[in-house]
Amino acid sequence: MKAMRLERIGQPLRLVEMPRPVAGAGEIVVKVLACGVCRTDLHVVDGELPKPRLPIVPGHEIVGTVEETGQGVTGFRVGQRVGIPWLGGTCGHCEFCRQGRENLCDTPSFTGYQVDGGYAEYAKATAGYCFALPETYTDVEAAPLLCAGLIGYRSYRKTLGARHLGIYGFGAAAHLIIQLAIADGCSIFAFTRPGDAAGQAFARSLGAAWAGGSDQMPPELLDAAIIFAPAGELVPAALATLRKGGRVVCAGIHMSDIPGFPYRLLWEEREIVSVANLTRSDGHDFFARAAATQLKVTAAPYPLEAANAALDDLRHGRLKGAAVLVP
Repeated sequence: MKAMRLERIGQPLRLVEMPRPVAGAGEIVVKVLACGVCRTDLHVVDGELPKPRLPIVPGHEIVGTVEETGQGVTGFRVGQRVGIPWLGGTCGHCEFCRQGRENLCDTPSFTGYQVDGGYAEYAKATAGYCFALPETYTDVEAAPLLCAGLIGYRSYRKTLGARHLGIYGFGAAAHLIIQLAIADGCSIFAFTRPGDAAGQAFARSLGAAWAGGSDQMPPELLDAAIIFAPAGELVPAALATLRKGGRVVCAGIHMSDIPGFPYRLLWEEREIVSVANLTRSDGHDFFARAAATQLKVTAAPYPLEAANAALDDLRHGRLKGAAVLVP
């Protein structure tokens, strides 16, 4: 099969020929129909996440049809469309797994980081960590749901029912979660890069009550804010927008250093929390919501061989919505 593989940190992915995977016990092999390009992939390629397995095929927003099932696989059949997410496996017996917090497992495996992902024509995954997908989404539309949607949903739930919600970094995750939040009766205040008139117009087109630069204050104080951009300087900026008791949710797997800020921004029981990975329960809950609320997915398809161009467009903020590779 063809695959785009990372062989050295900081170097472009290489188009290679490699053996098609074979399903072992409990595993499935899928023919990749689409694979989203996530900022986490960019962090892996740029060396901002520690100790990836090299060489590695990135990609963890994988939509495909089951080509082969291994011994003991139940719940999936050959020909069925499935999704493969970031969380590729957990130990099942550490303290966190026993408590239902498998997103914090001591010895997890992650798709496109420790095990080969979906920047390829075929991909292999542990069946128990895959999802059936709503049929109302095309392959390209479904791909961003598998991380931008899932992590966005977990981040949104961390806002604890906020009615006035700020979102920093209006990319793939934000453009999905704004739609769920508005369906729940939430007012959204979108913060983009300063001067990004197109991004602000995009946010307003999806129903944002207000959109402006990340250097601006919203017209009223907020209950919570989610930061999707990997910029630590946004944390004190977001704190400054909150009411008493408000919460800043840091949604990324990587963020630049948070600068010092005056204690008054945190006082009055404001909070800063992070989101780590996802649980399978998050996935089942989110896909039920996605089936009931038809989300408008904005995605730009790229051929598999253009993975480096897609990553570069993401790196430089040239995307509206998500990028998706189509082998």
